[in-house]
Amino acid sequence: MSTNKWINSRKYTGVRYRILDGKDRSYQIRYKINGRLKEEVIGKKSEGITEQYCHQKRNEALNKAKFGDDTPIVKHKKKNFMTVQDLADVYFEDTIENKSNRQIHGKYNLHIEPIFGHLDIHTIDQDDIIKWKRTINRAPKTVNSTVELLATIYNHSIKKGLKVVNPCIGINKAKINNQREKYLDSDEIHELKNAVKNNPILYSFVLLSLSTGGRRETILDIQKKDINLNTGTVNLIDFKNSGEAYTGFLEQETIKFLNSIAWSRLKPNDYIVGLSGKKIPAKTLSNRLRPILNRLFNKGLDENDTKNRAVIHTLRHTFASHLAINGTPIFTIQKLLNHKDIKDTLRYAKLAPDSGKEHVFLLYI
Repeated sequence: MSTNKWINSRKYTGVRYRILDGKDRSYQIRYKINGRLKEEVIGKKSEGITEQYCHQKRNEALNKAKFGDDTPIVKHKKKNFMTVQDLADVYFEDTIENKSNRQIHGKYNLHIEPIFGHLDIHTIDQDDIIKWKRTINRAPKTVNSTVELLATIYNHSIKKGLKVVNPCIGINKAKINNQREKYLDSDEIHELKNAVKNNPILYSFVLLSLSTGGRRETILDIQKKDINLNTGTVNLIDFKNSGEAYTGFLEQETIKFLNSIAWSRLKPNDYIVGLSGKKIPAKTLSNRLRPILNRLFNKGLDENDTKNRAVIHTLRHTFASHLAINGTPIFTIQKLLNHKDIKDTLRYAKLAPDSGKEHVFLLYI
Protein backbone atom coordinates (compact mmCIF):
# COMPACT_ATOMS: atom_id res chain seq x y z
CA MET A 1 0.00 0.00 0.00
CA SER A 2 1.48 3.30 -1.09
CA THR A 3 1.49 6.50 0.92
CA ASN A 4 2.23 10.13 0.11
CA LYS A 5 3.72 10.71 3.55
CA TRP A 6 7.48 11.15 3.73
CA ILE A 7 9.11 9.29 6.63
CA ASN A 8 12.38 10.50 8.16
CA SER A 9 15.28 8.06 8.24
CA ARG A 10 16.13 6.99 11.77
CA LYS A 11 19.81 6.77 10.92
CA TYR A 12 20.60 9.65 8.56
CA THR A 13 19.66 13.31 8.99
CA GLY A 14 17.95 14.84 5.97
CA VAL A 15 17.10 11.51 4.33
CA ARG A 16 13.43 10.57 3.85
CA TYR A 17 11.49 7.84 2.11
CA ARG A 18 7.96 7.22 0.92
CA ILE A 19 6.40 3.76 0.73
CA LEU A 20 5.19 2.81 -2.75
CA ASP A 21 3.09 -0.08 -4.06
CA GLY A 22 4.73 -3.47 -3.78
CA LYS A 23 6.75 -2.43 -0.73
CA ASP A 24 9.07 -0.34 -2.92
CA ARG A 25 10.42 2.95 -1.56
CA SER A 26 11.14 6.34 -3.06
CA TYR A 27 14.02 8.24 -1.41
CA GLN A 28 14.46 11.99 -1.02
CA ILE A 29 17.14 14.21 0.53
CA ARG A 30 16.57 17.60 2.19
CA TYR A 31 19.12 20.27 3.14
CA LYS A 32 19.41 24.03 3.52
CA ILE A 33 21.61 26.33 1.45
CA ASN A 34 21.76 29.96 2.58
CA GLY A 35 18.61 29.43 4.63
CA ARG A 36 16.64 27.97 1.71
CA LEU A 37 15.30 24.43 1.91
CA LYS A 38 16.31 22.15 -0.96
CA GLU A 39 14.57 18.85 -1.70
CA GLU A 40 15.72 16.29 -4.23
CA VAL A 41 14.28 12.87 -5.09
CA ILE A 42 17.18 10.42 -5.48
CA GLY A 43 15.41 7.28 -6.68
CA LYS A 44 13.74 4.04 -5.70
CA LYS A 45 14.82 1.09 -3.62
CA SER A 46 14.08 -1.16 -6.58
CA GLU A 47 16.67 0.81 -8.54
CA GLY A 48 19.33 0.03 -5.96
CA ILE A 49 19.02 3.27 -3.99
CA THR A 50 19.71 2.97 -0.24
CA GLU A 51 19.56 5.34 2.73
CA GLN A 52 23.34 5.28 2.96
CA TYR A 53 23.65 6.28 -0.71
CA CYS A 54 21.19 9.16 -0.13
CA HIS A 55 23.23 10.26 2.88
CA GLN A 56 26.30 10.29 0.66
CA LYS A 57 24.53 12.33 -2.05
CA ARG A 58 23.34 14.82 0.57
CA ASN A 59 26.90 15.27 1.81
CA GLU A 60 28.02 15.85 -1.78
CA ALA A 61 25.44 18.61 -2.22
CA LEU A 62 26.40 20.27 1.08
CA ASN A 63 30.10 20.05 0.30
CA LYS A 64 29.60 21.58 -3.14
CA ALA A 65 27.56 24.45 -1.68
CA LYS A 66 30.00 25.17 1.15
CA PHE A 67 33.31 24.67 -0.64
CA GLY A 68 32.25 25.56 -4.19
CA ASP A 69 33.71 22.29 -5.42
CA ASP A 70 32.12 20.76 -8.50
CA THR A 71 34.10 17.58 -8.11
CA PRO A 72 32.08 14.74 -6.55
CA ILE A 73 33.08 14.00 -2.98
CA VAL A 74 33.12 10.25 -3.47
CA LYS A 75 36.53 9.18 -4.65
CA HIS A 76 37.22 6.02 -6.63
CA LYS A 77 38.39 3.29 -4.36
CA LYS A 78 42.08 2.68 -4.51
CA LYS A 79 44.72 0.77 -2.69
CA ASN A 80 44.90 1.54 1.04
CA PHE A 81 41.67 3.56 0.86
CA MET A 82 40.73 4.61 4.39
CA THR A 83 38.16 7.17 5.48
CA VAL A 84 38.00 9.58 8.39
CA GLN A 85 35.07 7.50 9.63
CA ASP A 86 37.39 4.49 9.81
CA LEU A 87 39.78 6.46 12.02
CA ALA A 88 36.91 7.76 14.16
CA ASP A 89 35.59 4.23 14.68
CA VAL A 90 39.01 3.18 15.99
CA TYR A 91 39.30 6.24 18.22
CA PHE A 92 35.88 5.94 19.84
CA GLU A 93 36.23 2.18 20.25
CA ASP A 94 39.53 2.62 22.10
CA THR A 95 38.45 5.50 24.35
CA ILE A 96 36.53 5.05 27.58
CA GLU A 97 32.75 5.13 27.18
CA ASN A 98 31.37 7.82 29.48
CA LYS A 99 29.10 10.85 29.29
CA SER A 100 31.92 13.12 28.17
CA ASN A 101 32.87 10.67 25.43
CA ARG A 102 29.29 10.61 24.18
CA GLN A 103 29.29 14.42 24.00
CA ILE A 104 32.51 14.31 21.97
CA HIS A 105 30.96 11.68 19.72
CA GLY A 106 28.01 14.01 19.23
CA LYS A 107 30.37 16.83 18.20
CA TYR A 108 31.99 14.49 15.68
CA ASN A 109 28.61 13.48 14.22
CA LEU A 110 27.49 17.11 13.98
CA HIS A 111 30.53 18.90 12.59
CA ILE A 112 33.05 16.37 11.24
CA GLU A 113 31.26 13.30 9.88
CA PRO A 114 28.99 15.11 7.37
CA ILE A 115 31.99 16.78 5.66
CA PHE A 116 34.91 14.40 6.13
CA GLY A 117 33.48 11.07 7.33
CA HIS A 118 33.44 9.42 3.90
CA LEU A 119 36.63 11.02 2.53
CA ASP A 120 39.92 9.23 1.99
CA ILE A 121 42.28 10.41 4.74
CA HIS A 122 45.09 10.78 2.19
CA THR A 123 43.16 13.35 0.15
CA ILE A 124 42.47 15.87 2.94
CA ASP A 125 44.88 18.77 3.29
CA GLN A 126 45.22 22.03 5.23
CA ASP A 127 43.17 24.00 2.70
CA ASP A 128 40.24 21.65 3.30
CA ILE A 129 40.50 22.21 7.06
CA ILE A 130 40.68 26.01 6.67
CA LYS A 131 37.59 26.04 4.43
CA TRP A 132 35.78 23.69 6.80
CA LYS A 133 36.48 25.94 9.81
CA ARG A 134 34.50 28.70 8.14
CA THR A 135 31.42 26.44 7.91
CA ILE A 136 31.25 25.65 11.64
CA ASN A 137 28.68 28.17 12.83
CA ARG A 138 29.71 28.09 16.47
CA ALA A 139 31.71 30.10 18.99
CA PRO A 140 35.48 30.26 18.33
CA LYS A 141 36.17 28.02 21.31
CA THR A 142 33.89 25.35 19.84
CA VAL A 143 35.55 25.71 16.43
CA ASN A 144 38.96 25.18 18.04
CA SER A 145 37.85 22.15 20.04
CA THR A 146 36.28 20.60 16.92
CA VAL A 147 39.49 20.98 14.93
CA GLU A 148 41.38 19.56 17.91
CA LEU A 149 39.03 16.57 17.94
CA LEU A 150 39.75 15.82 14.28
CA ALA A 151 43.48 16.19 14.98
CA THR A 152 43.16 13.82 17.94
CA ILE A 153 41.34 11.23 15.82
CA TYR A 154 44.19 11.34 13.28
CA ASN A 155 46.91 11.23 15.95
CA HIS A 156 45.31 8.25 17.67
CA SER A 157 45.75 6.10 14.56
CA ILE A 158 49.16 7.60 13.77
CA LYS A 159 50.37 6.48 17.20
CA LYS A 160 49.13 3.00 16.37
CA GLY A 161 51.35 2.91 13.28
CA LEU A 162 49.23 4.49 10.54
CA LYS A 163 51.34 6.43 8.05
CA VAL A 164 49.45 9.58 7.15
CA VAL A 165 50.01 13.32 7.52
CA ASN A 166 47.68 14.98 10.02
CA PRO A 167 46.05 17.84 8.01
CA CYS A 168 45.29 19.78 11.20
CA ILE A 169 48.96 20.41 11.94
CA GLY A 170 49.80 24.09 11.60
CA ILE A 171 46.19 25.26 11.52
CA ASN A 172 45.84 28.53 13.43
CA LYS A 173 43.27 28.58 16.21
CA ALA A 174 40.25 30.83 15.96
CA LYS A 175 40.69 33.92 18.12
CA ILE A 176 38.58 33.61 21.25
CA ASN A 177 36.80 36.68 22.49
CA ASN A 178 36.31 35.75 26.11
CA GLN A 179 34.92 39.12 27.08
CA ARG A 180 31.48 38.13 28.38
CA GLU A 181 31.20 40.53 31.29
CA LYS A 182 27.58 40.33 32.35
CA TYR A 183 27.06 39.02 35.85
CA LEU A 184 24.08 39.49 38.12
CA ASP A 185 24.40 41.94 40.99
CA SER A 186 22.76 41.23 44.34
CA ASP A 187 19.47 42.89 43.38
CA GLU A 188 19.32 41.00 40.09
CA ILE A 189 20.01 37.71 41.86
CA HIS A 190 17.13 38.41 44.20
CA GLU A 191 14.92 39.32 41.23
CA LEU A 192 15.75 36.07 39.42
CA LYS A 193 15.12 33.94 42.49
CA ASN A 194 11.72 35.55 42.98
CA ALA A 195 10.85 34.91 39.33
CA VAL A 196 11.54 31.15 39.58
CA LYS A 197 10.76 30.36 43.22
CA ASN A 198 7.37 28.80 42.35
CA ASN A 199 8.99 26.49 39.81
CA PRO A 200 10.94 23.77 41.69
CA ILE A 201 12.91 22.76 38.59
CA LEU A 202 14.15 26.26 37.79
CA TYR A 203 14.55 27.28 41.43
CA SER A 204 16.73 24.28 42.27
CA PHE A 205 18.79 24.83 39.11
CA VAL A 206 19.36 28.51 39.87
CA LEU A 207 20.28 27.87 43.51
CA LEU A 208 22.72 25.07 42.68
CA SER A 209 24.26 27.13 39.87
CA LEU A 210 24.81 30.17 42.04
CA SER A 211 26.13 28.01 44.88
CA THR A 212 28.61 25.89 42.91
CA GLY A 213 29.25 27.71 39.64
CA GLY A 214 28.75 24.46 37.78
CA ARG A 215 27.96 24.45 34.08
CA ARG A 216 24.46 23.52 32.91
CA GLU A 217 25.16 19.80 32.33
CA THR A 218 27.03 19.59 35.64
CA ILE A 219 24.05 20.98 37.59
CA LEU A 220 21.50 18.79 35.80
CA ASP A 221 23.58 15.70 36.64
CA ILE A 222 23.59 16.24 40.43
CA GLN A 223 21.86 13.39 42.29
CA LYS A 224 20.98 13.02 45.96
CA LYS A 225 23.91 10.65 46.48
CA ASP A 226 26.28 13.43 45.38
CA ILE A 227 25.27 15.74 48.22
CA ASN A 228 26.30 15.69 51.87
CA LEU A 229 24.11 18.14 53.77
CA ASN A 230 26.11 17.70 56.98
CA THR A 231 29.30 18.99 55.38
CA GLY A 232 27.59 21.19 52.79
CA THR A 233 29.54 19.56 49.96
CA VAL A 234 28.50 18.26 46.56
CA ASN A 235 30.36 16.02 44.11
CA LEU A 236 30.36 17.59 40.65
CA ILE A 237 31.24 16.23 37.22
CA ASP A 238 33.01 18.50 34.74
CA PHE A 239 31.81 17.17 31.40
CA LYS A 240 33.91 19.75 29.58
CA ASN A 241 37.07 18.22 31.04
CA SER A 242 36.66 14.51 30.28
CA GLY A 243 34.07 13.90 33.00
CA GLU A 244 36.48 14.84 35.79
CA ALA A 245 35.03 14.89 39.31
CA TYR A 246 35.56 17.83 41.65
CA THR A 247 34.04 19.19 44.86
CA GLY A 248 31.62 22.07 45.24
CA PHE A 249 30.06 23.68 48.29
CA LEU A 250 26.50 24.66 49.17
CA GLU A 251 25.62 28.03 50.67
CA GLN A 252 22.93 28.33 53.34
CA GLU A 253 19.93 29.15 51.14
CA THR A 254 20.58 26.08 49.00
CA ILE A 255 20.91 23.82 52.03
CA LYS A 256 17.68 25.27 53.46
CA PHE A 257 15.90 24.56 50.16
CA LEU A 258 17.16 20.98 50.05
CA ASN A 259 15.95 20.38 53.58
CA SER A 260 12.52 21.67 52.61
CA ILE A 261 11.90 19.24 49.74
CA ALA A 262 11.30 16.07 51.77
CA TRP A 263 14.98 15.16 51.48
CA SER A 264 14.50 11.84 53.28
CA ARG A 265 12.00 10.70 50.65
CA LEU A 266 14.38 11.17 47.75
CA LYS A 267 16.17 8.07 46.49
CA PRO A 268 19.96 8.14 46.14
CA ASN A 269 19.76 8.19 42.33
CA ASP A 270 17.08 10.91 42.15
CA TYR A 271 18.19 14.07 40.37
CA ILE A 272 17.93 17.26 42.43
CA VAL A 273 16.78 19.34 39.45
CA GLY A 274 13.42 17.73 38.84
CA LEU A 275 13.31 15.75 42.11
CA SER A 276 12.91 12.42 40.34
CA GLY A 277 14.85 9.54 38.86
CA LYS A 278 14.59 11.09 35.40
CA LYS A 279 17.19 13.62 34.37
CA ILE A 280 15.86 16.90 32.97
CA PRO A 281 17.12 17.37 29.37
CA ALA A 282 19.37 20.40 28.90
CA LYS A 283 17.17 21.67 26.08
CA THR A 284 14.08 21.52 28.29
CA LEU A 285 15.82 23.51 31.01
CA SER A 286 17.04 26.10 28.51
CA ASN A 287 13.62 26.52 26.92
CA ARG A 288 12.12 27.30 30.33
CA LEU A 289 14.82 29.51 31.81
CA ARG A 290 15.98 31.49 28.78
CA PRO A 291 12.69 33.44 28.34
CA ILE A 292 12.83 34.51 31.99
CA LEU A 293 16.40 35.76 31.63
CA ASN A 294 15.44 37.62 28.47
CA ARG A 295 12.43 39.24 30.14
CA LEU A 296 14.33 40.29 33.26
CA PHE A 297 17.72 41.34 31.92
CA ASN A 298 17.93 41.43 28.11
CA LYS A 299 15.32 43.99 27.05
CA GLY A 300 16.66 46.26 24.34
CA LEU A 301 19.87 44.27 23.88
CA ASP A 302 20.85 42.89 20.50
CA GLU A 303 20.81 39.09 20.28
CA ASN A 304 24.48 39.15 19.26
CA ASP A 305 25.53 41.25 22.24
CA THR A 306 27.30 38.39 24.03
CA LYS A 307 29.13 40.86 26.27
CA ASN A 308 26.02 42.17 28.03
CA ARG A 309 23.23 39.64 27.56
CA ALA A 310 22.29 37.35 30.46
CA VAL A 311 22.32 33.68 29.49
CA ILE A 312 22.36 30.46 31.50
CA HIS A 313 26.17 30.55 31.63
CA THR A 314 25.84 33.97 33.31
CA LEU A 315 25.00 32.10 36.53
CA ARG A 316 28.48 30.54 36.52
CA HIS A 317 29.98 33.93 35.71
CA THR A 318 27.99 35.46 38.58
CA PHE A 319 29.30 32.86 41.02
CA ALA A 320 32.91 33.57 40.10
CA SER A 321 32.44 37.35 39.97
CA HIS A 322 30.97 37.57 43.47
CA LEU A 323 33.76 35.36 44.82
CA ALA A 324 36.26 37.85 43.41
CA ILE A 325 34.30 40.86 44.71
CA ASN A 326 34.34 39.27 48.19
CA GLY A 327 38.12 38.96 48.09
CA THR A 328 38.46 35.22 47.37
CA PRO A 329 42.02 34.40 46.22
CA ILE A 330 42.20 33.84 42.46
CA PHE A 331 43.64 30.32 42.87
CA THR A 332 40.71 29.38 45.10
CA ILE A 333 38.31 30.64 42.43
CA GLN A 334 40.19 28.55 39.88
CA LYS A 335 39.73 25.47 42.05
CA LEU A 336 36.03 26.10 42.63
CA LEU A 337 35.42 26.57 38.89
CA ASN A 338 37.66 23.60 38.05
CA HIS A 339 39.52 25.71 35.50
CA LYS A 340 42.52 23.89 34.03
CA ASP A 341 44.21 27.10 32.95
CA ILE A 342 44.62 30.00 35.38
CA LYS A 343 44.26 32.34 32.37
CA ASP A 344 40.56 31.45 32.28
CA THR A 345 40.23 32.62 35.88
CA LEU A 346 42.34 35.76 35.74
CA ARG A 347 39.58 37.77 34.05
CA TYR A 348 37.83 37.86 37.44
CA ALA A 349 40.88 39.42 39.14
CA LYS A 350 39.80 42.91 38.08
CA LEU A 351 36.76 42.56 40.38
CA ALA A 352 38.83 41.85 43.47
CA PRO A 353 38.85 44.52 46.23
CA ASP A 354 42.60 44.90 45.87
CA SER A 355 42.44 45.41 42.11
CA GLY A 356 44.00 48.86 42.50
CA LYS A 357 40.86 50.89 42.02
CA GLU A 358 41.13 52.62 45.40
CA HIS A 359 44.78 53.49 44.78
CA VAL A 360 43.97 55.12 41.45
CA PHE A 361 41.25 57.23 43.06
CA LEU A 362 43.85 58.65 45.45
CA LEU A 363 46.35 59.58 42.73
CA TYR A 364 47.52 63.21 42.39
CA ILE A 365 45.55 64.43 45.40
